[in-house]
Amino acid sequence: MHESPPGVTLGEFLPLSAARHPDRTCFALADGSRFTFAETNARVNRLVDALRSQGLGRGDRVAVLALDSHRYMEVVLACMKLGAVYVPLNYRLQRDEVDTLLRRAAPVALFHDARYDDLLASVATAHPTLRLVVRLDDEGDAAGYEQLLAAGRDVEPDVVCDDRDQIALAFTSGTTGLPKGVMQSQRMLKNITYAGLAEYQARPDDVRYTAAPTFHISGVCGLFLGIATGYSSYLLPQFEPATVLDLLSGGEVSAAFLVPTMISSVLQQPGAAERSYDRLRLMIYGASPISPTLLRHAMEVFGCEFLQAFGAGTEAGLQSVLTPEDHRLALAGRPELLRSCGRPSFGVAMRVVDADLREVGVGEVGEVATRSDQVMDGYLEMPEETARAFAGGWFRAGDMGYRDEEGYLYLHGRAKDMIIRGGENIYPIEIETVLAEHPSIAQVAVVGVDDEHWGEVVRAFVVPAAGQVVDAEVLRAHCASRLARYKVPRDVVVLDAMPLNASGKILKRELRTRIDGPNMTLTSGSGSADTRGHDPRV
Repeated sequence: MHESPPGVTLGEFLPLSAARHPDRTCFALADGSRFTFAETNARVNRLVDALRSQGLGRGDRVAVLALDSHRYMEVVLACMKLGAVYVPLNYRLQRDEVDTLLRRAAPVALFHDARYDDLLASVATAHPTLRLVVRLDDEGDAAGYEQLLAAGRDVEPDVVCDDRDQIALAFTSGTTGLPKGVMQSQRMLKNITYAGLAEYQARPDDVRYTAAPTFHISGVCGLFLGIATGYSSYLLPQFEPATVLDLLSGGEVSAAFLVPTMISSVLQQPGAAERSYDRLRLMIYGASPISPTLLRHAMEVFGCEFLQAFGAGTEAGLQSVLTPEDHRLALAGRPELLRSCGRPSFGVAMRVVDADLREVGVGEVGEVATRSDQVMDGYLEMPEETARAFAGGWFRAGDMGYRDEEGYLYLHGRAKDMIIRGGENIYPIEIETVLAEHPSIAQVAVVGVDDEHWGEVVRAFVVPAAGQVVDAEVLRAHCASRLARYKVPRDVVVLDAMPLNASGKILKRELRTRIDGPNMTLTSGSGSADTRGHDPRV
């Protein structure tokens, strides 16, 4: 029996593009610095050689706690050439959370920004597996990244890993209980990159910006796509609306990926609607639902093609796509498509199933289940959680939705977000879509709160649009004209800003625990003298 022939590894994408386009910019930085594909490949080779001299190799874990930068990506690319496992850490974590993840991952090396020096004080003592701790930005007298790089040789390493090898260990946000360690193979990340090649209209002459942070799979795979294709990627340390507005209107960026809250924040910048976006040809959005109202506004302002990408990123990659053609069809008389997240993407089989894993009918809400080569290998040391996610041979992330006769998927939110009021199932996304259409609202999130009578009732959190005053009764009346009365929010909470994670998603778990404070106003719907929501008409 012959062994399978070796395939191209993720680590080889960079040298292949460096051979084709040595002088083309690989990474463009906010300060004007540029690193070509040839320069980037040489720096990664030196890092690989330096790490090997420190005893690091195939299967070793390398953690990174840093903002987005070319050095961050060099570490990731070096791991791929080494066959090491990179462990991206959310840069908003506190020390106890970092310690929990480091204990579980047991990395042998940690790369970090100087801004986390105090947070990581004595980290090597606390975690004996760490043999190497390196500061990426070289401030002070600690071991520095450029010093380490200078000790290595620019020699292309041999390919040492294959598609079965684990290449990343990414932790979920851990909204309930212990964060899950998602084991990501080279097969998974390669196929997410290939799906991007098939769906995202990438061209070698592109300059693209991905707002998702590098520690998130959407961010890092967006950069992999650029490396595989040979286009240039813009790197900003963090998303900042005014900076991104300048970038999108600056005549260089041709395509961008933003989550809906980021799109909303950019559009709220002064003068956004008056800018020119002549070079921008494609806006990719995803990671959370977008209201049709916000989407239409973005399409009017940016004037480019739009593409929605829906997925279970950390665990299962890209699952469905609402294509530019679908967006054009929506504007030509199919507006309901703007509520859809499209049809299954390249190489993805999809079903919508009930609790017993039986496929439900057209128009019936169930849980989205997929099979593809983009799925994880499982959760680190969590066999029961892994078995549940893959029950019946299909991956399920807890997303609820239904499909229409043409196969378009319409989400109804996460199973855990569903509100059950007096035995009626309420999906927050339906209420959020209606509220987002009101001109006084910039951002909205809906959650369920406990109620002795109904079990749960609906609470809406809103951020006012610029110059607008929120009137709770007006919003309730707006909802009542479009929704069944039991779906109308009992309470409206006005916030200065939504709590967001580093990927730009609204943190509903924080909203569920919030009480009145100096930056929020709680107004209960009247409906009757009983403001606890026991009015049978509501």
